[in-house]
Amino acid sequence: MQQPNGVHPITAATHEERAMQLLRSHGALTRGELADALGLSRTTMSGVAAALLSRRAVVVVDTDAAGRHGSGRPAERLALDPRAGQFIGVEFTHRRVQVVIADASHEVVGSGSASFDTTAWDERLDIAFALVDQVLSDADLHLGNLQAIGIGVPGPVAQQGLDVPAGWGRSPAGEEVRRAFADRYAVPLLIDNNTRFAALAEATWAPGEGQDIIYVRLGEGVGGGVIVGGRLVTGSAGLAGEVGHVRVVDSGPACRCGKHGCMEAVASLPAILAACRGRGHDVASLAQLVPHIERRDPVVDEVLRNAGAAVGRALAGPAIALNPAQIIIGGDIVAAAPTLLRAAADTLHFELFPVIESSPEIRAAHGGDEDGALGAVLALFHQSPLLAAYPAQPSRDDHDHPLSPRARRSAI
Repeated sequence: MQQPNGVHPITAATHEERAMQLLRSHGALTRGELADALGLSRTTMSGVAAALLSRRAVVVVDTDAAGRHGSGRPAERLALDPRAGQFIGVEFTHRRVQVVIADASHEVVGSGSASFDTTAWDERLDIAFALVDQVLSDADLHLGNLQAIGIGVPGPVAQQGLDVPAGWGRSPAGEEVRRAFADRYAVPLLIDNNTRFAALAEATWAPGEGQDIIYVRLGEGVGGGVIVGGRLVTGSAGLAGEVGHVRVVDSGPACRCGKHGCMEAVASLPAILAACRGRGHDVASLAQLVPHIERRDPVVDEVLRNAGAAVGRALAGPAIALNPAQIIIGGDIVAAAPTLLRAAADTLHFELFPVIESSPEIRAAHGGDEDGALGAVLALFHQSPLLAAYPAQPSRDDHDHPLSPRARRSAI
């Protein structure tokens, strides 16, 4: 069935996407200018503009009175609505959800986070949806032309053509999250491991191009991502970068994966806090641990050095195999405790001896806990060469500009 304007729905959507691209790259234009640039009749362009205006994807910004000759009404100029959230990035960790919203120019225009104590995904999803609504309200935004949503969840997530083994931490949330977001927003979705998205965000602004990079984040759990030849890789079953369950301590603490002595059981934030409590310090959060770190409490310092050494041992094998230019370690505990990073670097250098001259640079991540949500937005843009070998992303159009460092900083 034809639409009232005589344009087939699929064709109309294509015209709308092309019009959005022109407005994104050229700024405000009149309907006539858009029609000429797109090769459309004035009647067809009128229908396209009406559809975009009705969805609040574009707004009338002014009239083109300058340079107009003769009588008649000045032509209206259309522009992308600066208050329209076009892309949403969401990251779930074990205890928190982070949201960033980017506009049509790929600038971050809103962000927020919320904590939860529940393990039930329906409750976590309710918190996430409420957070999206809150960010929109706080920033005076709307989703008049939402293009896509990127979502990071803990654990490996099956990608197109990949089947993640159920026995190694496969995220049970993937399909549940996908269904809930699809029912609520009805836009293309991209779901992947949250730490891989964080690796993408961190590596995007790493100096140099085409580098081999190993990224690890120490948080409620431990995960990572691998950049090989300047490309973010998933591995044959989506497990690339999952170093959290490498054994680093013989007969060490029990890990949730069922083994003992994994890096996550030794160097995650809960593991570090538990080790400090076992040594007589009543700490239940990083905020409570920081004062002990600042006064260089010897017990806490020893726990941190042990955790850092475990990280260094776990990364020695991947570092020898890949010979990366950089190893980046992220997480709030790393930012708060330089001792941990130094111990990881010292242990790794020891393990790599005698090829110390070719050892990677080991540094703390520049970003914070919002990197997973930012990486999810970057993956939607699919502009970085880091994504050249990454599965094709859902998108309504081809985007012109990657998320800028200025936009990245605006969310921090």
